[in-house]
Amino acid sequence: GCVLVVSVIEQLAQWHNSTVKAAMERLCDFIPGKYQIMRHMSRCIDREMNADVVCHSLRLCKQDPGQPLCHLYSPPKKEKHSSGLFCALSYASPKHQIRSKSFMGFSSVCAFPLLANLCEKIKYVLRNKLPFEDFDGDKFSTFPTLRGYHWRGRDCNDKNTTVYPGRRPDNWDAKSDSNCNGIWGVDPKDGVPYEEKFCKGADSKGVILLGDSAGAHFHIPPEWMTVTQMSAKSFANLPMAFSDELDWPQFSEITGFLNSTIGGWTDSLYLRLRKRNRCNHRDLQNISQNVYVPVNIAPYLSFSLARNQLLDNPAIVIYATIGNDVCNGERDTLAHMTTPKEMLSNVVQALRYLDSHLPNGSHVILTGLVDGRFLWDNLHNRYHPLGQLNKDVTYSQLYSFLDCLQVSPCSGWLTPNETLRNLTSERALQLSNVLKEIARSEKFASFDIFYMDFPLRQTAEEWRKMGGEPWQLIEPVDGFHPSQVAAALGTGITWQKALHEWPQVLGKENPFNDQIEAIFKDQGGY
Repeated sequence: GCVLVVSVIEQLAQWHNSTVKAAMERLCDFIPGKYQIMRHMSRCIDREMNADVVCHSLRLCKQDPGQPLCHLYSPPKKEKHSSGLFCALSYASPKHQIRSKSFMGFSSVCAFPLLANLCEKIKYVLRNKLPFEDFDGDKFSTFPTLRGYHWRGRDCNDKNTTVYPGRRPDNWDAKSDSNCNGIWGVDPKDGVPYEEKFCKGADSKGVILLGDSAGAHFHIPPEWMTVTQMSAKSFANLPMAFSDELDWPQFSEITGFLNSTIGGWTDSLYLRLRKRNRCNHRDLQNISQNVYVPVNIAPYLSFSLARNQLLDNPAIVIYATIGNDVCNGERDTLAHMTTPKEMLSNVVQALRYLDSHLPNGSHVILTGLVDGRFLWDNLHNRYHPLGQLNKDVTYSQLYSFLDCLQVSPCSGWLTPNETLRNLTSERALQLSNVLKEIARSEKFASFDIFYMDFPLRQTAEEWRKMGGEPWQLIEPVDGFHPSQVAAALGTGITWQKALHEWPQVLGKENPFNDQIEAIFKDQGGY
């Protein structure tokens, strides 16, 4: 974090030909709120030192005994037989020793007074994967972030636990909207409730994603660290982004429903299901999490999933942990990957839980793991947003820096070691084959089950036909997650596969869609 902030300050000073203090003031003016800790930092930055030197000398970065000295930038050039970075640090440390004491109390971002309250809220939603503001306890909210309706369909009555998206209508919603799809009341011409007239027998169903950070749609806006593009407008979405854990599920491949404000366009399975049958409005849940270690989904389904087997509509569940089981930041990364035996146990455990909670007629689609060699092959020699001004930080350097800190999102793929990259893809294929075999051989009472490969190759081919480059399918800041363009293209590929191979999953097209829109166009807001 320190290296990022100091890099941006130094580049702002360079770009605007100003002092470091002026650059710091400029950045503070851009960012909502006043973060005094950053103002103090400006007194400690020397433009002759790179961000690694500054942050180590401030003791915000440290070197643990027996561990390498981690750095993002190439070490400063010093004497022939000296280590440039060690030499620079020995020069800088006395100069900054007194100043560094100001920072010793801030062991994490949550120690900043202005962020402490927000951090407590975020910790709650991270533990529970549930809305922080949910007054009736039905797991749906009227608040957008902190796992609110950006993640799940918007509640239309947060004081009544029997009113929520996805349920079967109560008495055909003749008097009120019990399932929040905006369709309720009685047609005065014949006395028939609109919900019964338009949605009875329409094969309504929701969509639920069980995923990882890719499914949550992790994204750090590149304009936050690209000084040539930086303005106050760049940071307008910062509070919302932090409240959503730097995820953007409202634009995602499976549950997106708003027009993208982060580039590309929004196309999602939910939007296509809604267009096919307007009665599906608001019936979505994104139960994904930013964890870069193998995750057993089953344990947290019991408190995160909102589906009543007797009262609710069926659902399409997408099980898509496309990288977590082979991705971790450990030095011996192979030893920490999920084994095929563990994969089988974890997935079957989750499926058994779903079988006891999903309404009959539901569907589950298991998505295979991605082949992450695509990342290194298309990014390693390109410049990262932090390195574009001075051509001094490539993705290869970023990956090495994160790996050194042992916080790499995927040590097995984000590495110059080709053998390790191949072994990681080999394990990913083994785990995908486990999922494929589960879909072939396992049977469940409340749902049928299907398998599909993660459509990376088809997505890249489609993007090339549109004139795009493969690297544009990867998030530019983290160099790891699928971009907004990749998410939108992936939706179309998944939809076409379902139409041709599993048409029963998508349900039939509702012939009353136009009538529903004409009558309820002002009542179905997100």
